[in-house]
Amino acid sequence: MRPVLESARAPARVLAAVSMGVYLEVRTELEPSVIALITGEATRLPNSVLLAGELPHVSVGDEAAVGDGVIELGRYRVKARRWWDPSPALPSVDLVRLAQATSALSPQTTRRPGLEGNAAITLLALGLRGGLAAEGPWTAAAEQLVGLGPGLTPSGDDVLAGLLVALRHLGSAAKVERAVWLADWLAAAVTFDAGTRTTPISATLLHCAARGEASPEVSAVLRGITGQQALEPALRRLLQLGHTSGADLAQGVRIGLDSVLALGARP
Repeated sequence: MRPVLESARAPARVLAAVSMGVYLEVRTELEPSVIALITGEATRLPNSVLLAGELPHVSVGDEAAVGDGVIELGRYRVKARRWWDPSPALPSVDLVRLAQATSALSPQTTRRPGLEGNAAITLLALGLRGGLAAEGPWTAAAEQLVGLGPGLTPSGDDVLAGLLVALRHLGSAAKVERAVWLADWLAAAVTFDAGTRTTPISATLLHCAARGEASPEVSAVLRGITGQQALEPALRRLLQLGHTSGADLAQGVRIGLDSVLALGARP
């Protein structure tokens, strides 16, 4: 978020206001173009500013400004005091360790993905595991998922976000270069016109995921997969997010893990 906050002052508006967060859409070409002002109880999305005090009392459409190091909403003024990195730092790991995590990522739970059984997700997963050329049906399948489903973060976007982060970080940790290369290609494909195909909030989160940035709940699951912490409690916390968002993100992470394992086993 530093490039947006420290660039020249730009106009913004209140995009959404809920009990634990206010979302600002900034008129900028930089990402994240949507910034979330949140309280301590909210999910720390990678585009979040965690407030020391209460949320401002605002309405959708209210004018704001972001830049020159501050966020302004009328007389309400926020300045960043500390920075956090939403990209998980994972240790080097071998494929055997990764394979041990696969069973835990298929928990018996009532929290099911919003697009469970979707044909595009199946085709995407098969294409990635097979290491197919980037210009293929699986790329079109990924593009079909952008904006698919209801809500501020549609299920298709959440699956893609979990997949992008897992493919990049697990591929890098396991030194599966093909997985990282495919993460780059997939990121370019799904963010190219995300701003016109999904909600502004979800488009920004796709751009964050394309850079490997995630919420602490997703990062904890990746650390669990690589053995840095207990996986099952981390997965339970992830599955509690939203109505289906946690399950959708977990589905994307599982596809990313399976892809890294399959690509790493290829000569």
